[in-house]
Amino acid sequence: MPRIAVTGGSGKLGRAVVQELLTHDYEVVNLDLAAPREPLCPHTRVDLTDYGQVVEALTAIDSRYTGVDAVVHLAAIPGPGVAPNAATFANNITASYNVFAAARAAGITRVVWASSETLLGLPFDAPPPYLPVDEEYQARPETSYSLAKHLDEQMAEQFCRWNPALTMVGLRFSNVMEPADYAAFPAFDADPRERIWNLWGYIDARDGAQAVRLALGYDRPGSEIFVIANADTVMNRSSAELAAEFFPDVPVTRELSGHETLLSIDKARRLLGFEPWHSWRDQV
Repeated sequence: MPRIAVTGGSGKLGRAVVQELLTHDYEVVNLDLAAPREPLCPHTRVDLTDYGQVVEALTAIDSRYTGVDAVVHLAAIPGPGVAPNAATFANNITASYNVFAAARAAGITRVVWASSETLLGLPFDAPPPYLPVDEEYQARPETSYSLAKHLDEQMAEQFCRWNPALTMVGLRFSNVMEPADYAAFPAFDADPRERIWNLWGYIDARDGAQAVRLALGYDRPGSEIFVIANADTVMNRSSAELAAEFFPDVPVTRELSGHETLLSIDKARRLLGFEPWHSWRDQV
């Protein structure tokens, strides 16, 4: 039974990831400064900005376990503005480096980590180059938070160059939601600009967890990046109508159907077999 270390396993996405992996017969250890809301698996309090602690957490924690087979790195200050800019950057880039480097030192060859939709150019004050947006154009970080995520992706490329047997998958998650959040969604129709900042996207935490599980099974060595969003938007207006009204000068690369996401998940569908199972429309 593969043992997976999940950093940030106590967080919003982390809880869903832990549950998803346990359901699919993985052994899971949660590495997080915060205690979990519900103790689903062993939890160890780890400061990821301390390299020594991260090395120990990925190799052995006394009688709890010896070694892990893969790492899912989700822990971070979760977005711009949560902490001062320099503090966000310093915490997140240091934690990512320590996890990547400790995994290398421990001989772990499979790492999945949380990148961010912010690299697509959020909050889109400058319009995107085309719609739907995808992984193909150059990253456009606009905040210290997204700059650190951009450097995470570049670091991963170099770690994979150093070790050609290494597989590192970065998942550019959209805005993570749980079912309890969906009661607020119908109100977004009153003012579409309230959610224009990420092209009206979201990801159900359970579908985000599915993407993590599928990424753990991705078997091509090297670094790969995927946008992970739900198949629909948060709006009741059609995606074609939203694009035409709010981004009239942005090329639309294909016909838009219904409420389909403007954060393209085509690559994740094609290479990971990702298909969102949950929609806010089923909850409200």
